[in-house]
Amino acid sequence: MNIATPAKILPDAQTVTTVTHWSDTLFSFRVTRPRSLRFRSGEFVMIGLMQTDAKTGREKPLLRAYSIASPSWDDELEFYSIKVPDGPLTSRLQKIESGDQIILRPKPVGTLVLDALLPGKRLWMICTGTGIAPFASLLRDPETWESYDQVIVAHTCRTRAELAYGAEIVSALPDDPLIGELVGDKLRYYPTTTRDRSDIEGRISDHIRDGRVFAALDLPAWTPEEDRVMICGNLALNKDIIGLCEAHGLEEGANSAPRHFVVEKAFLD
Repeated sequence: MNIATPAKILPDAQTVTTVTHWSDTLFSFRVTRPRSLRFRSGEFVMIGLMQTDAKTGREKPLLRAYSIASPSWDDELEFYSIKVPDGPLTSRLQKIESGDQIILRPKPVGTLVLDALLPGKRLWMICTGTGIAPFASLLRDPETWESYDQVIVAHTCRTRAELAYGAEIVSALPDDPLIGELVGDKLRYYPTTTRDRSDIEGRISDHIRDGRVFAALDLPAWTPEEDRVMICGNLALNKDIIGLCEAHGLEEGANSAPRHFVVEKAFLD
């Protein structure tokens, strides 16, 4: 059953091509890409559906910021979302099917881009939950692998099931026809769980703080000269990792002033 508003009255409409449900709480979907849309891997756009205003009875867009999970060269756009049963948007968005339409405002922005970092040797991508989405974009971009000697993906989720999307992205990289040769032996993957039993348990911030992650991956502790960090997660993770970056002498960067680490704040209340 298609739930989206018909194309003739839906502004900035794009058509859903595929939907994948990864768990009871997570799903991804792909939509057509506007011909005019240009973006840098790691940026986000506003997407949504129409809703009826309770006071006026008029239709109006309900939009939220979503990272583009596909790389900048992809012909389609991919998104990765949580399912919130009573969420104003996600309660409806999780029911979309192929052929439905969504609103997509083609104005990409964001700080999780390579341009916001100074050149370095190692790039750390640290995230929780759906925070893996911008990194799914960057990991499939050749520029990422051309710019760094090593790329480390540290993904913390509550359960093993919540790691599935990111794990599939990461596992496919060495065999990717476009970037597989560039990836080579540069990739390191460090998934942790906070609720389920798994090979690596606990919050990534604790593993950085006590040095476990560096020992496990045979990597040195962060230095401003060699390490660059991208952060995309919940408020607690962001605060923890920012503090750890600063403790190691790393400074926060931006599009206008590239430095040692960047954090995406657009998804936080």
